[in-house]
Amino acid sequence: MKYPILIALVLLFFVTDFAISQEVVLEGKDAVLARMKATCGTTEEGKTRYGMWEGRAYSRVEGEKDKHLFNLIGINTRQCKVVEDEVKGLGFKSVSREIMMYLDPETNEILDSWTNPWNGNEVEVLHVANDPVNMRGFRYEKNDKGENVAPMKLRKYEDLTFSADEIPLFYDNPLGSDYQVYVGGAYHAMEIFNSIYRTSEILDPETKYLTHSNIAWTRVAQWLPWMEMGSKQGIMVFNATGFSTFEKDEIWPRLQKIMDERFPLYNTPPPVDDDRPNETSWTVFKKHMEDKEKKTVRGTSRSH
Repeated sequence: MKYPILIALVLLFFVTDFAISQEVVLEGKDAVLARMKATCGTTEEGKTRYGMWEGRAYSRVEGEKDKHLFNLIGINTRQCKVVEDEVKGLGFKSVSREIMMYLDPETNEILDSWTNPWNGNEVEVLHVANDPVNMRGFRYEKNDKGENVAPMKLRKYEDLTFSADEIPLFYDNPLGSDYQVYVGGAYHAMEIFNSIYRTSEILDPETKYLTHSNIAWTRVAQWLPWMEMGSKQGIMVFNATGFSTFEKDEIWPRLQKIMDERFPLYNTPPPVDDDRPNETSWTVFKKHMEDKEKKTVRGTSRSH
């Protein structure tokens, strides 16, 4: 009996050893170089990077079965500016614009109109076309006092290394009033990013480029404004996976067709010195409604 037990213990050792990640903590210049590669795909300035994803979106309403509302497909086109500061050292900032299309969950065709399953209203679909989607400021290796900024923590699993980021969002909704602190209505969501890199590329400060990086993205958020959900209780859950590349011929043909036919500007990123305020689904929707001079009358969009 002792040999089977010994074999089991040996197997348990190997399974346990490989199941546990090794935490990698990068500081200073090593950290900003890894962050730059994770964001820009490279430590060089002005290289266009295409990040693509596909997935699904569901409703979550208390007391009812979740609904598969949409399929999703999207692309982010970005590049980065690189700077050197006498005190803060190496820094970078990404500039980008992105598209995400809402697709029929059964046919996978692009939806330009959608029938709300709760109230039966047919509404116009406003696909994501946000320009720009930029970092709000530069990320440096040091702060204003010349001290290292917060380290970058990664999880290493042999040949693959992961970054895991949860981004809670809670801010005044652009469609709300000036009294959201008192009556509610703030935008409340969480973005979750789990990105995967080749260990040899992300951790080696001498490696300037990532070949491919993969991502798993989840968002838990409020109803999209164009859905005309009003004050209905519930949230949406988005779940998608994808990858990034420098090669334009690796863009999924369907996405390339969408960009060429609907959003040609999105084939290229904004200029590296772009300082425009960011757009979101909420700010774009507000401008869309104002452009069409639409007003809301008891939850039904009417043209005037």
